Amino acid sequence: MSDATAVLRRFNRSYTQRIGALDESFLGLGIPLGTARVLFEAGEGCGVQELRARLGLDSGYLSRVLRRLEADGLVTVAADPADRRKRRVTPTPAGRRTLRTLDDRSEELAARLLAPLTERQRSRLTDALATADLLVRAATVSLDAVDPTAPPARLAMGRYFDELDRRFPGGFDPGPTDDVSSMAAPTGTFVVAVSDGAPVACGGVQRIADGVGEIKRMWVDDAWRGAGLGSRMLRRLETETRELGYDVVRLDTNRTLTEAVAVYERAGYREIERYNDNPYAEAFFEKTLGS
Repeated sequence: MSDATAVLRRFNRSYTQRIGALDESFLGLGIPLGTARVLFEAGEGCGVQELRARLGLDSGYLSRVLRRLEADGLVTVAADPADRRKRRVTPTPAGRRTLRTLDDRSEELAARLLAPLTERQRSRLTDALATADLLVRAATVSLDAVDPTAPPARLAMGRYFDELDRRFPGGFDPGPTDDVSSMAAPTGTFVVAVSDGAPVACGGVQRIADGVGEIKRMWVDDAWRGAGLGSRMLRRLETETRELGYDVVRLDTNRTLTEAVAVYERAGYREIERYNDNPYAEAFFEKTLGS
């Protein structure tokens, strides 16, 4: 990893210098980059908890940044009208003007950085940065076991059902989805991958027989395909299955989901006979877990 870490560290030094991240006044706005980023993410208005989750900031640091933005007259922080227990950040008219200036100057800076490059070089840089962005986000995404009835789990499962409905030739009807108790402790678990405060992958485990667990509702956001997140989620679910005391794990899928089938086969799953009555399932897999 020494060569890889050296390249990454060199890129960090080069990039932060050239975009002005080291300046006390980012892009001449009178505020540093971190403060400008909080203002940018607040957009037209945002809950403080949502802002903290999206940026992965310490609550104390975020509070100090918001106090500065309030003192500069760029935002107001007040109780959320929809839920008085929560606080909401809203840009002031001066804050919205600063946001427009931030957008304009960021666009100009990007154009200046690209201007000396040829069209081919710009294409190479665009492809490289898109790949780097995806892989860095994939490397830092958090995979957390949550209650399957919790809002992040429900949101992730809803997006999973939406994808199945889009991809299956005849659509998809999840049927009654309120009962997810089989994926709750102590006999099951549910894992959600979160990036920038939003779920981007999920999967659950439930008991189907003595010593046998089943992986259910495994999903990866389309935008994250190719980042290895599906394989990482599968390994995590296998670990959870093993820790629940199951020696064998099974799963089913539809052959339309070619990416999922490929992930399972690479992970050592073998195809078996049908073991349930899921009308959408066409392929059935099993794997014996090691210690």
